[in-house]
Amino acid sequence: MILSRQNSLIKLIKSLSDKKNRDRENLYVVDGIKMVNEAVLNGCEFYRVIATADCLDKISNGIGVEVEEVSKEIMEYASNDVSPQGVIAVCVKPKNEIISPKGKCLFLDGVSDPANVGAIIRTAAAAGYNDVYLSDSADCYSPKSVRASMSGIFKVRTHQGAKDVLLEKINLPFIIADMDGVDVFKGEFPKDFCLVIGNEARGVSEDLIKKAEYVVKIPMQNDMESLNASVSAGILMYALTKQ
Repeated sequence: MILSRQNSLIKLIKSLSDKKNRDRENLYVVDGIKMVNEAVLNGCEFYRVIATADCLDKISNGIGVEVEEVSKEIMEYASNDVSPQGVIAVCVKPKNEIISPKGKCLFLDGVSDPANVGAIIRTAAAAGYNDVYLSDSADCYSPKSVRASMSGIFKVRTHQGAKDVLLEKINLPFIIADMDGVDVFKGEFPKDFCLVIGNEARGVSEDLIKKAEYVVKIPMQNDMESLNASVSAGILMYALTKQ
């Protein structure tokens, strides 16, 4: 049983809260019983796994690595969750080569909140947007993003990179949201497109505004002017899919 905070595996897990360490090691953390079991079902590659004694029998078969037992105190120290569930996995980041989208896709343009990034990926997976491109956005493999994605991170292809590199791969009409746009529930749109979600404070960057072939808005009442980025993204994804 691991009882020390100085254990090399525990130090590795803590270090993966930092993006530069995730990039260097090509690893990320999956925290929680349900999320780890979802990772197993979706064929994720595991590097190491830790669990408390009461959770050892709750982990699905097929992980492919030995599960190392830790004390509850060490689990609480290692976890980024407020209420640790007793299982943490270190997974190998998938080799998501930057490729062209297969059908409709999302482009996250400077979405800075990792919780928003994760929530958007969660909805993208549910709504059938299987390619998500991220430029100048929070890392989708940060602990907060992974947790907020609720296993969506295992189900979509994510492409992180420089904006010009990403845009070269997307040969689809771009759709952005703006209060001067067409009502998203009433307009007519193509089957396949790239929906752009902008920064929480600044919105969509000027270069992507210029590329947009469609501008849409979400109708609002009671003098409300805006919605949370992940809420807006979810409404737009489903409204455009319905078309």
